[in-house]
Formats: sequence, C-alpha cells, structure tokens
Amino acid sequence: MKRPILAAAAVVLLAGCTSEEEGPRTPGLQERGTVLTTVQPTRQDLTNQISLAGKVAINPIFGVVAPIAGEVRYVQRKPSKKPAEEPLWVATVWRNGQPREVNIPTGSMMAGRLMEDRSSVAKGMPIVSARHGGYGIVAEIDSAQAYRISGAVSSVTGQIKNGPGPFKCKPKGTIAALPAGTVPEPPAPTPKPTTDPSGAPVRPLPVEETQEDSPAGSEATGLQLVCTPPDTVRLINGAEVTLDVVTGKAEDALVLPVEAVAGTQGKGKVDIVDENQNRKTVDVTLGLTDGKVIEIKKGLTGDETIAVPGPNLPTAEPQPGQPG
Repeated sequence: MKRPILAAAAVVLLAGCTSEEEGPRTPGLQERGTVLTTVQPTRQDLTNQISLAGKVAINPIFGVVAPIAGEVRYVQRKPSKKPAEEPLWVATVWRNGQPREVNIPTGSMMAGRLMEDRSSVAKGMPIVSARHGGYGIVAEIDSAQAYRISGAVSSVTGQIKNGPGPFKCKPKGTIAALPAGTVPEPPAPTPKPTTDPSGAPVRPLPVEETQEDSPAGSEATGLQLVCTPPDTVRLINGAEVTLDVVTGKAEDALVLPVEAVAGTQGKGKVDIVDENQNRKTVDVTLGLTDGKVIEIKKGLTGDETIAVPGPNLPTAEPQPGQPG
C-alpha cells in the first residue's frame, strides 16, 4: 500500500521542480503599429537662435535676389573697383508689364550676373552677385541649418575670438549658395575713321588707352552668411568670429518636439493618436524652431495626443546594382 503513495509524491515533487526551472516567461510583443511613445502640445516662448563660426574676410561676395517673379533684364554696367556711394541700379525684373528695380547697396560693387539676360526668375532667387568694399565677416552654413536660417534674419551679434565684441553685425544680401557670376563683354566699339575730313591720316590711340581688362566676374560660393560690423570695430583678415543669429521670436507659441513632426519649415505633418491607439496623419502649418521644439501655427488645438516619431518617410531600400 505504500508504493502508490510514494509514486504520487514523486510526481508532485517532479512537477514542482519543473515549474521552478522554467524561469520567467517572455512577455508578449505588442501588435505591429502600436504607438508606444506620445506627447501633447505645450505652450512656451520661442526664439530661433543659431550659433555660427565665421571669419573676417576682405571684399566678401554676397547675393542680391529678385524682388518678384518675372523676367530679369540687366543694366549694362562697367565693372568698377570703387564702392557705390548710393544704391546702384543693376537690373530690372518685369512682370505683367510692371518693372521692379534691383539695386546693390551702398558700399558695394557689381560683381557679376548670376542668370542669363531675359531669363525667367522666381521671387527670392539670387540674380546678381555684389562685392562688399572692405572688411566683412563670412560664416559658412551647413545643410542642417539651411532652413532654420534661410528666412529673414532679425539680428546678428558677433564676437571676435580674443578680440572685440559683442557687437551688432549687419547682414548683407541673401543667405544662399551662389553660382559663378559673369560679366559679359561690352559691345564692340564703332570703328573710328583713319583719316580726318581733310584727308590727313589720324594716329590711332594706344590699345591700353582704349580697352580695359576683361572682368573675371565673381567666384561661386557655398551656403553662407555675410555681415558687416560697425566701423568702430577693429578687424584683422582671417580672425575667427562667433556669430549669434536670431531669425525670429514667438510668444506663447504652441510647440511640439521636432521628432514628432515631419517637415521643418512651412507645411508639415503629425500623427494624432486616438484612445484606441489608432494613428491619423494631419497637415499642420509650422513656424519657428530652436532645434528642440517647433512651433505649430495651424492644424492643432493643443488637446491632441501626438505620436513620436512623426510620419517621416521610411528609408528607401537599396535597389539591385545600387550602393547600399
């Protein structure tokens, strides 16, 4: 009678040992597409502020843009090494029979044409290169900063390394990469007679007195910001400068983390998450950004729950024959 009892006890003991040795079970995975991270819009004061590294340069090149979309017609101007003493008319953009003048600012020299004469241009497109007469500060801009700084710059403050500053620095021209500027050859002069009315031969003038050296135009530039400090600031060519650039400010702005938004300027998209964890992509109008959060001007009320990351396009898979 003892054997069945011992066998039953052994079965119970074996079952207990097996249960302890299995250890904790792996928790179940969430279904594909389940939103795990969400945020809600908040309000705060926002300043779009960027720090750039620049250098002092002599006669830096900057671009002048088309004020409207239309057809550009250039003014025949001889290159000059003397800075203009007042705004200098260099081109006109025509649209629907209405002209808009394009001028280079005082203290600058015409450097080159960036488009062919009578080309169609878009508003804000660089069409003329100009050369600032004297010292200026040039800061290179990488592509990650381009859209944060391409709008209107409200203020620039400079600090020369181990030198003067802080000081206000006035932006020149547009913030854009420029193609090489060209200066077309002037029209061929009308040949002068070799004899005067009396029939006597006329001695020709020396070549150097009748022709000027052909201008080379302006070199291409990368994406850069050019600004000029006050005349009271002593500059040394090549000195390193830190620029603090502010492109705009907004008070009590509705913001989201940049990771929650697809797009960085103008129009963007976000994913709204409902109580059942379903996503709905909606369009939003974007404003300023400080690199951490971005302003939502239109499209949200502030009560929504937003998925992180935003609805960015997935990385494209490499195709056969293409590098990964």
